[in-house]
Amino acid sequence: MSTRCDGATTTSSPTPAYLPIADHGVIGDLRTAAVVGVDGRIDWFCCPRFYSPSVFGSLLDAERGGAWTIEQIDGDVTTRQFYLPDSNVLVTRFMSDDGVAEVQDLMPIARPHDPEHRTRIVRRVVCVRGEVRFRMRIAPRFDYGRADHTVEVGDDGRATFETAETRLHIASDAQWHAIDDRDLEGVFSLRTGESMTTVAAPESIADDCFTHDRRPEVVAETVTFWQNWISQSTYTGRWREMVHRSALTLKLLTHEPSGAVVSAVTAGLPESIGGERNWDYRYVWIRDTAFTLYALLRLGFTDEAAAFMQWLTCRFADGEDDLTGPLRLMYTLDGDPPPEETRLDWEGYRGSSPVVIGNAAAQQRQLDIYGELIDSVYLFNKYGPGISYQSWTQLCDVAAWLVDNWDAPDQSIWEVRTEPRHHVYSRLMCWVGLERMIRMSRQRGLPGDIAGWMTARDEIFTQIMERGWNEKLGAFVQTLDADRLDASLLLIPAVKLLAPTDDRFQSTLRAIEDELVSDSLVFRYDTTDGHDGLDGGEGTFSLCSFWYVEALTRSGRLADARLAMEKMFTHANHLGLYAEQIGLTGEQLGNLPQAFTHLSLISAAINLDRRLANG
Repeated sequence: MSTRCDGATTTSSPTPAYLPIADHGVIGDLRTAAVVGVDGRIDWFCCPRFYSPSVFGSLLDAERGGAWTIEQIDGDVTTRQFYLPDSNVLVTRFMSDDGVAEVQDLMPIARPHDPEHRTRIVRRVVCVRGEVRFRMRIAPRFDYGRADHTVEVGDDGRATFETAETRLHIASDAQWHAIDDRDLEGVFSLRTGESMTTVAAPESIADDCFTHDRRPEVVAETVTFWQNWISQSTYTGRWREMVHRSALTLKLLTHEPSGAVVSAVTAGLPESIGGERNWDYRYVWIRDTAFTLYALLRLGFTDEAAAFMQWLTCRFADGEDDLTGPLRLMYTLDGDPPPEETRLDWEGYRGSSPVVIGNAAAQQRQLDIYGELIDSVYLFNKYGPGISYQSWTQLCDVAAWLVDNWDAPDQSIWEVRTEPRHHVYSRLMCWVGLERMIRMSRQRGLPGDIAGWMTARDEIFTQIMERGWNEKLGAFVQTLDADRLDASLLLIPAVKLLAPTDDRFQSTLRAIEDELVSDSLVFRYDTTDGHDGLDGGEGTFSLCSFWYVEALTRSGRLADARLAMEKMFTHANHLGLYAEQIGLTGEQLGNLPQAFTHLSLISAAINLDRRLANG
């Protein structure tokens, strides 16, 4: 199978074990999600939640991970993918001389806060023209391939996979036969206008959700849900399609029952092929969610912000930790600590090992999360219904802790695997947190230790200016009294520490352009000497690339900003999705889809639109 740059594949040779990371779409039901390759394979699916053990995991081990594949048997076949308009219902088209067929992949959405919601993957194959013949194979590997299972096949298109603890029920028009007592395979033919549907669910599949009359309705209802949601967007700018796809992606990463947002659907995808930087991002980072809420608020989605505020209120009740402070930096959807970091006995994507499950960064101190959180609360208070008294008193406790702890070393935004250091970005966000508390207190007359906050805020500002600035480089640097650049400091004017035209920021921008920018793609920092505690390199960081667009915008370099933005759009995959990073040859790297990338795209587009409109 040869892969084309537009996401299409042409079957003329054996199917590759691993598709490019970019050759995938995602479907979900606001509880979990499945990753679908451009050839129709589902090669990643965890159930019942985003961070549950995998059912299909061949994305990380082609032999032992398990997959749900569908392939057209006859002739040379070209496949293409698209989402039904303004939705997360994915369509994979199979085209050959014999005929054209579509696989409609979706996960039905429950009514809001429906306790009876059942996760289901629905795969509906429709013949559009001619006659097509398909082979479908369902080969789950439960618990990351560690749990043995059996399969029981009925004579009515139903079957059940079963482990000691888990079941996966199948209902289908196809007739199955078992392979090696653990997989299902079926072959079926369709003529123009005919369809075949297969449903997989961890619970038994009721007849009323699988009748012929209901199948088109399930597709239509799911499309309607997504279209109704995105119709609330207030964005009407130049890049509506890209912005709305990013918004739909952020919503897809949201856990509707709790209001929490995971940072990515996948785990273990490498930041460099063959490298060790392979992390598990299926958890709730305070930082990532705070940035996500900022992006959604800018588009008019206040309900998501309110839901997260409610979730966050419960997290404060966990109590203060001596290391991390009033909040952990990451949680499970239920507000628990993520599991300890472990390594699977898998080969990893294209041999990129280790495959890491869980995230040891959960034990780190990252002071920047408090500024990012308070800044988002400030915006929620400004554009939403306003924060509650309980939330304000909790934030006052956070601010008091910041006053006492802002000068401590930490691992900061990039979660380096070294001893804590005095990161300038963390100082910057501590300044933001206290400055926004002062604003909220004054704007609404809320009680607080404004004098104490102001004193600490000014001390932070002075330290950044005196010790975060490297006179020789003419730039703000990654850590105090050091000489390493860091792209996170592109945010200095965005958070209003300095004006974008300030000489020090402009000099920093030029230094970052000289050392960390390659044709609009931006590295986080120089990884060549392993100072972050890890071996090997990584791709450019798309969050930073969109921050670069914003920095250019705020600096008045609108032509440069627009060119950088358009170049970044060329690095989206065929569906408008982004992973975490982009290699210098344009390949997507890291986990997919990445909240960081999509939220920063939204912010960059809104700000650049506004400046272009104003001239």
